Amino acid sequence: MSQSKVNSLVKPSLLVLAWPIFVEQLLHIMTGTVDTFMVSHISDNAVAGLGTAHQIVVFFLIIFSFISIGSSVVITHHLGAGDREGADHVASTAIGVNTWIGLLASIVVWYFAEPMLDMMQLSEELKAYGLPFLHLMGGTLFLESINFALSAVLRSHTHTRPVMVVTILQNVINLIGNCILLFGLFGAPKMGVVGVALSTVFSRLVACIALWLLVEHYTHLKVRARDFFYVKRDRLSRILNIGLPAAGENVSWWLAFMFVTAFTARMGDASLATQAYAFQVAMVVMLCGIAIAVAGEIIIGHMIGAGKFEDAYHQAMSNLKIGLVVTICMVSLAALVAPWIFGLFTDDVFIITTGTLLVRISILLEPGRTFNLVFVNALRATGDARYPLLLGIASQWTLMAGGSWLLGTYFGLGLPGVWIAFALDEWLRGMLFLQRWRKRGWLKHAERTHAEAKAGATEAATA
Repeated sequence: MSQSKVNSLVKPSLLVLAWPIFVEQLLHIMTGTVDTFMVSHISDNAVAGLGTAHQIVVFFLIIFSFISIGSSVVITHHLGAGDREGADHVASTAIGVNTWIGLLASIVVWYFAEPMLDMMQLSEELKAYGLPFLHLMGGTLFLESINFALSAVLRSHTHTRPVMVVTILQNVINLIGNCILLFGLFGAPKMGVVGVALSTVFSRLVACIALWLLVEHYTHLKVRARDFFYVKRDRLSRILNIGLPAAGENVSWWLAFMFVTAFTARMGDASLATQAYAFQVAMVVMLCGIAIAVAGEIIIGHMIGAGKFEDAYHQAMSNLKIGLVVTICMVSLAALVAPWIFGLFTDDVFIITTGTLLVRISILLEPGRTFNLVFVNALRATGDARYPLLLGIASQWTLMAGGSWLLGTYFGLGLPGVWIAFALDEWLRGMLFLQRWRKRGWLKHAERTHAEAKAGATEAATA
């Protein structure tokens, strides 16, 4: 591939790449929200059963992510180096491996759905709703694992908008299917939670077919049958070197947050509800930082593959400035309208006032999170993935989890103390990641990554 074609891959600006990622991630969150809202028309028990089963599904989705994250970064390195053949080999490996992981997960969940729900302490009454939902959703997890890999391939080629369009299509199909099968529209039977699961599975299938077609159209990738059975160890190793630490950091954060939620529940039902509402508001602001960070990772990955280390350095600093402006504007708006937002969901004065306070504390929290997100993804794009994992585990369990208990429970500050601990964790990691970026602690990883990608390009040219 000529250098001009390589450079054309990174022409889209940061915001052009980022806004479809934001919409896509927002819609992924809304899928579960819509399912929960519609099932609430059946009963609170149905919501509880579905919600518990959904937690098991989310756990496996996190597992699928480590291949997609790792492959996306490695593909950008090959594309930046002009090694299109190497990029296609990595993409085929990712799709094949994630398919097998998804099939294994589907079999495990299908056969062990009931024991899993028993471990979650689900009562027989709630299990009546959760079990059929988990059988259908868990038994078709392989579709979601394939979707993860296909989406990663498209994003690494800078095609973020088609992935967004597919996610919109998936949500529309899911919503229509829910309405038809849940309420028995157009003569269809009323199928309750099973209907919700069926519509979600069907929307997954449509999304999978659409993503396959889009990957073939935009990248001309041809996945052969042998790609599902023959995996080169060096390709998989490079994917795992990026993907496993990234997934490990996400799992660590999720477990630490669950720990915080556990002792937040001891503060009372109202505090737990307030935490849940406030976190939903914070998620929308957080998605802005996530979208900019992921878009930046794509661009920086191409630059590292091309050996443009100084360009990559300045790109990350530019990503930070843009991310901070967007985040500060969004969190300030959220803080301004917070009383109205909480008033839409409840008339409880405690929830409204405390939730508003938490969102306003986020004015301090979210910029720190933006530092964190931007540089975690930038470091990962250079191949420096283990440092964020080790620092993440240390900070998340000392400042985030331990600090939340210390300030929220021991010193009696309640939820405001918990969110102050969140802010301390994000700012500490953000500042240390910034320091590592400025001191170029990632450079040795970038040089090795570039050398590997360049070797692949040279090998392809001489073949």
